[in-house]
Amino acid sequence: MPDAAALAETAAREFARAARDAIADRGIFRVVLAGGSTPRALYGRLARRPYRGSIAWDRVRFFWGDERCVPPEHERSNYRMARETLLAPLRIPARHVSRMKGEGAPAAAAREYEWTIRKKFKGSPPRFDLILLGLGEDGHTASLFPGTRALGQRRRLVAANFVPEFGEWRITMTYRAINAARRIVFLVSGRKKAAPAEKIVKKRRGYKELPASAVAPRRGTLLWLLDEAAASKL
Repeated sequence: MPDAAALAETAAREFARAARDAIADRGIFRVVLAGGSTPRALYGRLARRPYRGSIAWDRVRFFWGDERCVPPEHERSNYRMARETLLAPLRIPARHVSRMKGEGAPAAAAREYEWTIRKKFKGSPPRFDLILLGLGEDGHTASLFPGTRALGQRRRLVAANFVPEFGEWRITMTYRAINAARRIVFLVSGRKKAAPAEKIVKKRRGYKELPASAVAPRRGTLLWLLDEAAASKL
């Protein structure tokens, strides 16, 4: 895709397709949102025509893959970004939104979010219809950063994860939750993401050290969407 705008349009089409399939099969579409500038462009696109009128938004249920440990009104909140760009413009009712409570104690907030997920699904582990993910320059995805403890979590669906690089806690879905999804889409934009994207996609030496490389849905599909800058090394 030539640029970020084309990436957002393609991602919006994938979102709409996943929504139609899930609603046709199960009557509801459960999607996990991501933070960051690339998803922001996608959400803005979804809030406009034709997607505003072509998706059955009353059948969509929203979750998050990770959150910073800040209040929901904080400028760094992933929830706030999605609310301003997608949820509020579409007038999504609060009962259809399950946010991570970043303002709480990290471990307690992670346990509460896992309980929320399990309550809304039947089966174990729960299977989301679509999970949107980004890619960091260091190869992280969600808040699964290199060398952090949550990478080794095999039992829990959600974990509190301390990130030494930033000296802060995050709440994140684990590989167990992510890899159970029916569809996973990476949204990758910008030249700074080219090196980790190339390393993972081409399985270069050391690629397994990058957390995003462990995203591999067991019974689902994985799609990488990159603009030309992010794909420049492929």
